[in-house]
Amino acid sequence: MSKLLVKARKDHGHVANVTPRNAGWTYVGFDLHRLAPGQSVSGETGNREACLVFVTGKGKAAAGGKELGLLGERMSPFDGKPWSVYVPQDSSWSVTAETELELAVCTAPGLGGSLPVRVIAPDQLGQETRGRGTNTRYVTNILPEGEPADSLLVVEVITPGGHTSSYPPHKHDQDDLPAESYLEETYDHWLNPPQGFAFQRVYTDDRSL
Repeated sequence: MSKLLVKARKDHGHVANVTPRNAGWTYVGFDLHRLAPGQSVSGETGNREACLVFVTGKGKAAAGGKELGLLGERMSPFDGKPWSVYVPQDSSWSVTAETELELAVCTAPGLGGSLPVRVIAPDQLGQETRGRGTNTRYVTNILPEGEPADSLLVVEVITPGGHTSSYPPHKHDQDDLPAESYLEETYDHWLNPPQGFAFQRVYTDDRSL
């Protein structure tokens, strides 16, 4: 069960890495890069698509041969909506930090489409409230189902202290629409205040997990 928890390193650089291979699944990948001012990170999407999320800080971005300018404005994921960049398959991208910067790179398979690179600004992001009572949480849709992408879904969820998210208990490990859809998920947990804690519970049908 410990393989389900990946702890980011506390230094700078490539601090977290989830791939289909090391996760034991098929599609979804996640990377977190922590950069000091002036440091850069770059990548090639290959046969995958990517969503670059500026979790904290500011940086100059380029993708698909286009200079995208200085992106990012919040210094905490609890302070407003993020800036993001959608990068289609067969594209290169790079980000150079202007401030301390934490950049999440969410990936999934491309499907051979010809979608363009695009910047996703905070004022383009919809927000919704899900649940009620102690199940209330606030969802920012960065790359929701209705926006152009081949297979990625990317959201941020603010769950107030003492509340439960992703409730009621459920699963989506079978391709059985409309009853159930097959989805692979990664969660990048942030805590405010940082000495707080969270529980995440998962299970399998046969209760081996």
